[in-house]
Amino acid sequence: MTDGPEGAQPGREQPSAARPGYAEPTQPRRQAEAGIVDAHQHVWDLASRPQPWLELPGNEPLLRNFSESDLRPLARVAGVSATVVVQTVTDPAETPELLALAAASDLVAGVVGWTDLESAGVADALAALKEQPGGEWLSGIRHPVLIEEDPDWLRRPAVLAGLAAVSAAGLCYDLVVPPDILPAAADAAASCPGLMFVLDHMGNPDIRARPDELWLTDIRRLAALPNTVCKLSGILGEPPPEQTRRGDAAGIAHLVPYYETVLAAFGPDRLMFGTDWPPCTLTASYADVVEAAKALTVGLSAIEQDAVFSRTARRVYRLGEARPAPPARGQRASGAGGDVR
Repeated sequence: MTDGPEGAQPGREQPSAARPGYAEPTQPRRQAEAGIVDAHQHVWDLASRPQPWLELPGNEPLLRNFSESDLRPLARVAGVSATVVVQTVTDPAETPELLALAAASDLVAGVVGWTDLESAGVADALAALKEQPGGEWLSGIRHPVLIEEDPDWLRRPAVLAGLAAVSAAGLCYDLVVPPDILPAAADAAASCPGLMFVLDHMGNPDIRARPDELWLTDIRRLAALPNTVCKLSGILGEPPPEQTRRGDAAGIAHLVPYYETVLAAFGPDRLMFGTDWPPCTLTASYADVVEAAKALTVGLSAIEQDAVFSRTARRVYRLGEARPAPPARGQRASGAGGDVR
């Protein structure tokens, strides 16, 4: 499985303008309510910065530039009207570039960026991102926990303090973890009940003839926390394991147990679709990934399908909403409380 970058990888109280540290809400963001939201895609320009993970064996086809203009015709044909672009490297210069991209695009509707969660200045760094041109497009923060050697990284006090700052900034946090770190992810979510955690790629399970029992247990534990949602992403282009290839005419039979697990655990109102483009192209086309998701969800009602393919992402990432200005610089988060629905 490819997880993409560095992996080898709602409602909240609206602060009043009268409250200290806030300004009048920004203008509502443009949005296309009709169509699919692709809640997980990437772009990169190798001339701007290296992407070391692309040099790992098997990733050679990705070792070139991928831009929003490359994605646009694919999205149009697939019926995708909005996307969320997600960080690829732990470089503070990348997120401002993604914000500028979103500000100039009528396709990219939100940005999941990066900042150093262990820094004492994380609150100021988030405020700076939101204050700069395009800052209103910042929807969340992600750190590629996949690259951390410490299995308890998400339990570190400094990281939990950083997550509290993410919550105070009105953002959500994307979890990109290997399966064995799911218990630590659940502990972090339990420690920060006011922060919405978005699990990328269903926790990156190994696709086998049947799901691993530990993954099943850990997914259900994470889903039991109300401040968690899950992306139906990352596995949609995965080919079947050798032992299930014969007779897999539909091409998705091997994915059904994994999909059914997250559907039962989170429900459609806490699932969101994402392609993980362009890493997904190692095994499937953009159109094939979209069609796989449609085939998996064919048994849902129209309202439930709308949740998976649009409404959950719009709610969690607050796509199209007017957003308040960030707290004044120097105001540290005092906790991770808040209303998460």
